[in-house]
Amino acid sequence: MSRSQEFIHGCRDILPLILGAIPFGIIFGTLAVGAGLSSWQAMGMSTLVFAGSAQFIAVTLITGGVGAAVVLLTTFVVNLRHALYSAALQPFVRHLPGCWRAPLAFLLTDEAFAVVQNRYARGDDSPYKHWFFLGASLTMYINWQLSTLVGVAFGQAVPDIASWGLDFAMIATFIGIAVPMMRTYPQVVSALVAGAVALLTWEFPYKLGLIAAAMAGIVVGVWLERRAEAAARLQGAL
Repeated sequence: MSRSQEFIHGCRDILPLILGAIPFGIIFGTLAVGAGLSSWQAMGMSTLVFAGSAQFIAVTLITGGVGAAVVLLTTFVVNLRHALYSAALQPFVRHLPGCWRAPLAFLLTDEAFAVVQNRYARGDDSPYKHWFFLGASLTMYINWQLSTLVGVAFGQAVPDIASWGLDFAMIATFIGIAVPMMRTYPQVVSALVAGAVALLTWEFPYKLGLIAAAMAGIVVGVWLERRAEAAARLQGAL
């Protein structure tokens, strides 16, 4: 496919996840202004940070009057999962110049990773898959800014919008895209282990349970894959 085709396909493939992110962005805009941030500060956070869960946590901490160092450290821990995303995508983008890798790294989100990883997993030899990456990520970025703007502009007129449960749309969307990607036994087991650990560590402070769940899933998945490879080699030797 051409550059433009890859870009358009990236924009198209992330649309289902955008539907789940819209309520999330609106809720953030509402909470940010309600917490005392100005409209410009709320929009600036979405523009420069562009990390949904970290933004929610930052607003909560700012409202609680904690220091800047605690806010920075907590959001850093929450966003450590992006290191896992980067490690998974690094083999596919390491050949790109810095002028490509830097904006793609900034635009990488949970949603973008889900569709981009699926694109790189396809067997074709298209040299323009990074344009797909750009299309998907940029579409989500624009959506997040517009959703935040809606929350900032109209959230004050809607009482207690955060209690409506609109954020469940994001969870449902992720389940719909993640489950079909689990094709092997190690993938399924690692997902189940991560889910179990996430439930057990739900009350951990600063979302540390998220990191524990991710690490548990990775350890189990890698162990099962290496075990399967060793069994295959042994079977081949026999």
